[in-house]
Amino acid sequence: MTAIACLRILFTADGESQPGDIPKHKAQGVADAFLKARWRAPRKCGAVAPLAFVVADHHVEHLDPTEVQGLAAELEKVLFPGRPIGQIALMTFEGDEQAVLKFASLSQKALKGLLNGEGYGGEPGRVHVITADSIEPLPATRAEAKVHAEEKAAEKKSGLAAATTIEREPASAKAAAAPAPVVPVVEPAKAEAPPAKDGPPIVKPEPGKAKPQPSLATKLAAKVEPPPPPPAETGWWGIYDLAEGVFVGSAIGMRADLIGPPPEDDSKLLKRDLIALTDAQGQLKTAKFGEIHVPFGFWNLTTPASQDAYKTRLSRYPLDQQPRLVATVYGTPREASIGMLQQARAFLQGSFAQMDVRITDPTFPLSGLPPELVDTITLVLDGETDHDRLKQILKFVERKSQYVAKGVRQVVANVTSDVELEACKAGGITRVQGPAVTDLLDKPVASAEGAPVALARNAA
Repeated sequence: MTAIACLRILFTADGESQPGDIPKHKAQGVADAFLKARWRAPRKCGAVAPLAFVVADHHVEHLDPTEVQGLAAELEKVLFPGRPIGQIALMTFEGDEQAVLKFASLSQKALKGLLNGEGYGGEPGRVHVITADSIEPLPATRAEAKVHAEEKAAEKKSGLAAATTIEREPASAKAAAAPAPVVPVVEPAKAEAPPAKDGPPIVKPEPGKAKPQPSLATKLAAKVEPPPPPPAETGWWGIYDLAEGVFVGSAIGMRADLIGPPPEDDSKLLKRDLIALTDAQGQLKTAKFGEIHVPFGFWNLTTPASQDAYKTRLSRYPLDQQPRLVATVYGTPREASIGMLQQARAFLQGSFAQMDVRITDPTFPLSGLPPELVDTITLVLDGETDHDRLKQILKFVERKSQYVAKGVRQVVANVTSDVELEACKAGGITRVQGPAVTDLLDKPVASAEGAPVALARNAA
């Protein structure tokens, strides 16, 4: 039971920005911070494309459109303070994970087609256009749009037929009911103003009728923007050293993990790893700062066929980058075989200077680990409540003396709040990563300077 949706922010404001407005090129960051503040854990949200955000709630089957309408109203006040409502709209799409991510990459032309009720060439889902004062459902696929149009045409035809029946009265009845003729009073004719030269005649609105307002689709069509590029499947989490107060590197991650847990099937995990390895290789050419962390599935590292697939990617990695590369091994069982860990280390050490083991159990046993087998152990927080997550951190730091004795660094990932950051710092955790440190970035962090986003927002 999980509701997954994509929010697309559509600007309907006309003309230039007014004093107090947030510039449109800064709207992405403002909206991202706003949604993270309102869409609180354990619910998830994250940016996947320009002005496109994926939100997830694991406790409901469908999102409440009225809650999203409240978000739209608040966001509009943030972006356009003091202006009348109607400056932005949120288009929501609910469906499965792949359909949601595809919707996030739709062009403005495709979104215009949805607004016009034409549907789009993708998977089915629930589509709403939501503004501060309206919620309008729309057909998603072209097949649904066709059925919807046929139903509307049938309703219109039925209404016209009813109106025609009312008009078909006997002529005699009409004549009998007709009032006596009235002789009109003829007034002197008024001179009509000649039509303006080189222009259409002026049409005065009928008394009592408001000036027609352009529709939402018309407003959006007034300025057609180029389609956004499709979202990358991967992004980067900055890694922050709490003791030194600097960034030390970046870890590549999958954008799909922002909205749901990773798959359990090893073949699907291998496919994700290969995508991450390819994207990380591309960044090595330009990203010159810090460590680069890339993922490997524990069980895939022990399978010959999977090892061959990894080798194909790793053969393209430049040898001079080996000192800054860290292999992060996830899915490690609590009672991991020492022999399997040694096998993984032997396989990876030709390309990676360090090996990190990712765990979800803060009581992961260290007693049997040989010296220098593992460089770091990263606890990935997964509790649904603040209490659960802080309890995991506490159990992890209680074993600090064991980690020091083994010469293994403690790291915490998926840190989501300033409270968790402070708990890690107080417990002597060396490094942290997650949404409270950086958003999921398009590229690795470029320098050591900066502060975790949670602390920076508090300071602001």
